[in-house]
Amino acid sequence: MDQGILDRMFKLTQKETDVKTEMLAGLTTFVALAYIIFVNPNILADAGIPKEAAIASTIWATALATTLMAVWANFPIAVAPGMGLNAFFAYYVVGVLQLSWQVALGAVFFSGILFLILTIGGIRQAIIKSVPMNLKCAIGVGIGLFIAFIGLKNAGIIIADKATFVTVGHLVNKEPLLACFGLVFTAVLMARNVKGSMLIGIITTTILGMICGAVPAPKGLNDIISFNIPSMTPTFMQLDLMGAWQFGIFSIIFTFTIVELFDNMGTLIGLTRKAKLMNDKGDIENLDKALTTDAVGTLSSAVFGTSTVTSYIESAAGIAEGGKTGLTALTVAGLFIVSLLFAPLIGLVPGFATAPALILVGALMMAEIVHVSFADFTDGFPAFMTIIMMPLTFSIANGFAFGFVSYTFVKVLSGRAKEVSLIMWLVSLAFLANFYMRLH
Repeated sequence: MDQGILDRMFKLTQKETDVKTEMLAGLTTFVALAYIIFVNPNILADAGIPKEAAIASTIWATALATTLMAVWANFPIAVAPGMGLNAFFAYYVVGVLQLSWQVALGAVFFSGILFLILTIGGIRQAIIKSVPMNLKCAIGVGIGLFIAFIGLKNAGIIIADKATFVTVGHLVNKEPLLACFGLVFTAVLMARNVKGSMLIGIITTTILGMICGAVPAPKGLNDIISFNIPSMTPTFMQLDLMGAWQFGIFSIIFTFTIVELFDNMGTLIGLTRKAKLMNDKGDIENLDKALTTDAVGTLSSAVFGTSTVTSYIESAAGIAEGGKTGLTALTVAGLFIVSLLFAPLIGLVPGFATAPALILVGALMMAEIVHVSFADFTDGFPAFMTIIMMPLTFSIANGFAFGFVSYTFVKVLSGRAKEVSLIMWLVSLAFLANFYMRLH
C-alpha cells in the first residue's frame, strides 16, 4: 500500500511516527502476544472444543477484532481472547457448572450485546471519565507491575513457594539463565536507543536457547511452515443462545460482563496513557470507537467459537517500540493471519524469550508513579490498592475493583461524600455484587 495512503489513514505525520516504526512495533507486539495462539486453544480444548477449530477461531477472532481496533479507532492495541476469561469459560462455566461449551459461547454473545448497549448508551465512556486522574495514573502503574510479574513468572526467575507464595527460581537452570541474559541484553540495547531492541532481544534469546538445547531447533520445512490450515467449521455459529438465557443472566453472563468490562477499561486507560492518546484531563482520543470495537469483537468471538476478546496488555511492548497508531495493530492482525501458515515456527519462540520484553515494559510503565499523588490519604490509599492488587490477584479487573471500592468508601466514611460521583457509587456496588456472586 502507498505510504501516502497509510499516512492519511493512520495520521502518521500528525502522530510523529512513520511506517517502519509502526510495523516494527506491530511485529514486537505480535511476538509478545503469539503465545495466545497455543495457550487459548489448549484451555478451550479442556472445555470440549475441538482443538484445531479452537486454533482457527482464536486466530480469526484476534485478526478481526484487532483490524477493527486499527482502522476504526486508530489505536496501536491488539485485541485477543482474554487470559482469565478463557479460564472462567472452560474451568468454571463448563467445568464446575457442567454446561456445554455451546451454552458458554451463548453467554459470551449476550455479554457482547450488553457491552454494545452500554457503549451506545455512553455508560462505559461515563465510567471511564468518572475515574479520578489519580486512579487513572495508578492503573498504569498497576498494569506495569502486573506485566512485569507475568514476565518474571514466565522466565522462571520467580516461582511458587508454599511458605512464602513466591520465591526466587532456580537461576542456574537454562531457561531462567537465558531469560536473565535476554533481560540485561535488551535493557542495554534500550539504554543505547537501538530501534527494535525488544524484538532483537527476543530473537537473540530464542537462538541462544536453540544452541543451548533449551528450545528445539527447526529440523526441516515442516517445523517452519504448514499448509494444513486449521478450520473453525466445528465451532462457527455453534453458540446456544437459548441455553445461556435459560440458565440465568445474573450468573455467568453478569460475571463475563463485569470482569471483561473493567479488565478492558483498565488496559485501555494504562495503554492509552503510555501511547500518549490520553490528554492532561484524562480524556482518551477515539474512546467511543475503541469500546465499540471491543463489543463487536466479543460478539464475533462467540460466533467464531472462542471466549471473550479483550485489549491486550502485551500491546505495551509495541507501544514501547514507538507504536502510536492503528498501523501497529493492523500489522499485528496481518501477522496473525499469516500465522495460520507459520504456526510451527511461532511455536518455537519460548516463554523465557518473550519474558524480558514484558519485564522491561513493566519497568517503563512504572514511570507513571510520579503522577500518582499520595499527599491526600483518601486519594493515595485507593491508588495504592489499585497498584498492589493487580499483580497480587493476577487480575487487572480486581485491581480496578479494589481501587474503586476503597476510593468510594474511604471518601464517604471520611466525611467527603461529595467527592464521590453517582457512577463511582454504582460501579463500586456492581463490583461488590460480582464478588459476592463469585464466592457463592
